[in-house]
Amino acid sequence: MITRRCVSKRRGAKVSAALTAAALSLALPQGRALAADWPQESLRGSFTTEAPVRWDGINFGGHFGLSTMDTDFGGGTGQQVAYILRESTLEQEARPSSWAALPHNITNSRSYGAFIGYSYQMQDIVLGFDAAYNRMSSANADASDTLTRGVTTSDGVGHIVTIDARSSVKLVDYATMRVRAGYVMGQFLPYAFVGGAVGRFNYSTRSTVTSAETPPAPALPYVYGPITATDAKDNAIVGGVAAGLGMDIALLPNLFLRGEWEYVGFARVNGIRTSINTGRVGLGMRF
Repeated sequence: MITRRCVSKRRGAKVSAALTAAALSLALPQGRALAADWPQESLRGSFTTEAPVRWDGINFGGHFGLSTMDTDFGGGTGQQVAYILRESTLEQEARPSSWAALPHNITNSRSYGAFIGYSYQMQDIVLGFDAAYNRMSSANADASDTLTRGVTTSDGVGHIVTIDARSSVKLVDYATMRVRAGYVMGQFLPYAFVGGAVGRFNYSTRSTVTSAETPPAPALPYVYGPITATDAKDNAIVGGVAAGLGMDIALLPNLFLRGEWEYVGFARVNGIRTSINTGRVGLGMRF
């Protein structure tokens, strides 16, 4: 009895083991497939720093910044003074039109705008171009001053020349077209850029010239002037150059944060030279 019961138990254990092995063999491929697919399914559409970041394609976004505008009014009165003193010995020899009657002026402004561009990636090098629009909130500058100098011309006449001037300029907005070159460092893309710019300005300048003149005896002293010239214009289009540095940071595969510094130097507008330095942050998408 004991022997038969032991044999029966052993046979039952063998049957149970065989059934368990068969079940595992049927379930094992499916289990392996699920185990292999699970990490991919759970990470699909997510972003990790281990995954390579691609920067090529079209990108666009918006930005906000703070700008410092440096305006040199020194040449703003030149054309007007030259016109007032045209064909005179005073202008031909002493050239009061070249005198810097007005100083520099520095003003701050907020700016905001949008950009769109395209990038092409070659391993760790990213090349591209972009166009951007920037609207200024309060990029206004003005200056006023009076300059007096005494000169004697070759005809023996002494001149006490006074230039009383006032000028103002406003940068309404500007656009840039830039080429960029960057180097991929994981999810970071530092880059440099150069390009051109076009700005829209409003300006106004007024110059008044007075000359107290003392000719050789027996002629009597006399005063030339005051004579005033005024020039003003809205929406004057002025070209310039742009350059700077920046960095894009990938937040998600198609979303990036941008920070950059940009310098734009504009050509003279009515003798006034303006440059602007801007630090900005932006948020963009790539596809």
